[in-house]
Amino acid sequence: MELNQHNVVAAPKVLLHDHLDGGLRPATIVELAHEYGYPALPSEDPDELASLVRRGANRRDLELYLQTFAHTVGVLQHADALRRASIEAVEDLAADGVVYAEVRMAPELCTEAGLGLDEVVEAILDGFAEGERAAAGAGRPIVVRLLVTAMRTAARSSEIAELALRHRHHGVVGFDIAGAEAGYPPSRHMDAFDRIRRAHFHSTIHAGEAFGLPSIAEALGWCGAERLGHGVRIVDDIEMTDEGPVLGTLANYVRDRRVPLEMCPSSNVHTGAARSFAEHPIGLLMDLRFRVTVNTDNRLMSGVSLSDEFLLMAEHHAVDLERMQWLTVNAMKSAFIHFDQRLSLIEDVIKPGYRALGAGGSGE
Repeated sequence: MELNQHNVVAAPKVLLHDHLDGGLRPATIVELAHEYGYPALPSEDPDELASLVRRGANRRDLELYLQTFAHTVGVLQHADALRRASIEAVEDLAADGVVYAEVRMAPELCTEAGLGLDEVVEAILDGFAEGERAAAGAGRPIVVRLLVTAMRTAARSSEIAELALRHRHHGVVGFDIAGAEAGYPPSRHMDAFDRIRRAHFHSTIHAGEAFGLPSIAEALGWCGAERLGHGVRIVDDIEMTDEGPVLGTLANYVRDRRVPLEMCPSSNVHTGAARSFAEHPIGLLMDLRFRVTVNTDNRLMSGVSLSDEFLLMAEHHAVDLERMQWLTVNAMKSAFIHFDQRLSLIEDVIKPGYRALGAGGSGE
């Protein structure tokens, strides 16, 4: 069945790669800037601000893209601001038909006004819980969990890993590193990942976005990442021949081990990791049966929702309702909540939701 605006929004969706500071409502940024005295907004008109941020982000360079976060991080330095942003993130995702999400944030970016790292995490988790209650009351139940992110350009990853572990039973489901990739390989943070592994906790790593195969190889072979944030450059290890695609050692390993790829096509175009949506390798990787998932990355910066991404997938990569279900089940299987919780969402929410829309098959 072909995708359209109605069935895409109505379909249950799962989101594994979404940054809290990349998804604020523009009006909220303006209001928080007034409330807390943040002076550096380029515009106080929400529509113009959104347009400026999106134009700034769409410069085909990851490090330039990351510069646009100065304003969103700038207004997230107080507990009430973090709580509000978290509530609104949950409400916005639920309104878009997302039934499960892992939203990530780097607490070390939110301490300039005196908040402690634990206070940052607690404010976010409080906001998620309140947002879940509001969404359920509106008839859009959703489960949202937090991935605690360390900045790979800083030296606090071990401290942030311990922070994630302290909150693992209260809504934090994994650890991540993010930020500029070039010159900051994952192996610089081995102590943090050793701590995570020894505690039998989950990790995902931004890898294979701005930097190539060595970033992916280190994330998996050295750091033990269970998922790859983006991972788009795995295509560099696939040779196109007259006989068809030939996978190299690393690409075969990623596919054989069913390593989930947290792919964010629109964002990858904006950061220069892909030349266009149509040329994004996600189509090839789906055809080769990699564990592909579809994500937003930064909803404000890229001007997208998860529904928007799937509509673009339909336009450029022939995704129909059955394949959308397959991608959604891929994502739910790859989530960091416990197995019984994943299975319940697949069997009780996702599959019935797609059947009600007329999708066939199991979605697996």
